[in-house]
Amino acid sequence: MSPSEARSVGRLNGKIALVTGAAQGIGAAIARRLAREGATVVLADINEPGAKQVVEGIVSEEGQAIALKMDVSQVPSVAAAGEAIRERFGGLDILVNNAAVVDIVGFDSLTLEHYSRILRVNLDGALIVSMAMVPLIRSRSAHGRILNIASIMGVRSAPGATAYSTAKGGVVNLTRSMACDLAKDGIVVNAIAPGFIDTPMCLLPDGSGHEHQQAWFKDIYIKYKRIPLGRAGLPEDIAGPAAFFCSDDSRYVTGQILLVDGGVSATF
Repeated sequence: MSPSEARSVGRLNGKIALVTGAAQGIGAAIARRLAREGATVVLADINEPGAKQVVEGIVSEEGQAIALKMDVSQVPSVAAAGEAIRERFGGLDILVNNAAVVDIVGFDSLTLEHYSRILRVNLDGALIVSMAMVPLIRSRSAHGRILNIASIMGVRSAPGATAYSTAKGGVVNLTRSMACDLAKDGIVVNAIAPGFIDTPMCLLPDGSGHEHQQAWFKDIYIKYKRIPLGRAGLPEDIAGPAAFFCSDDSRYVTGQILLVDGGVSATF
């Protein structure tokens, strides 16, 4: 546990939170942090055994959490998870739309099938889950919170990222649109756009390791200070800002996109 993780202050005592894509990486780190802040956390993932393993860690620290299997791209799966949450907790206070799949396919190799699959999970999934869970938030909370996990690739781009950047750019404006429409219900909606974060999703497809371990990455982003803080991020670096957005500290913040990227977006 990092020092920042240990300094939870119970800002979410009594809250019920749902985190999608919570079996690993950023989703798992957010789930752990929300639990340390006092929330009861529902960890939803298509990888149910992985989510259960994270739950075991949370419970071992005297946190409250359960795991649910959910495929965010499939309406029946999301509906079933929503019904399970309603039956067990009566509603929801916090939703974190984190589930995503990685994509590195150049434009000339891109197929409509691949493009549709990436958008279905990374963009449509956030909408599908939100549509199912907003009624649960309305039924339980006068001050609901929705946090979408976008990406720096949603406000910038790079070769091979046509589908992924399009999807994450959609998450950025989905966040703004939802913020406008749901304000009347007291629900604030924001997004975090992570930069280069050390997670299993960022392992290179050729098996050579994480991108931040490569010589080209070190030359461009570290040696020449394209990342001013001089390192790739950790999932816990996202969990801290997430706790802020999920708490009452963000009560007058909505429709905002926070880049958590070590400063890389300030350099280009």
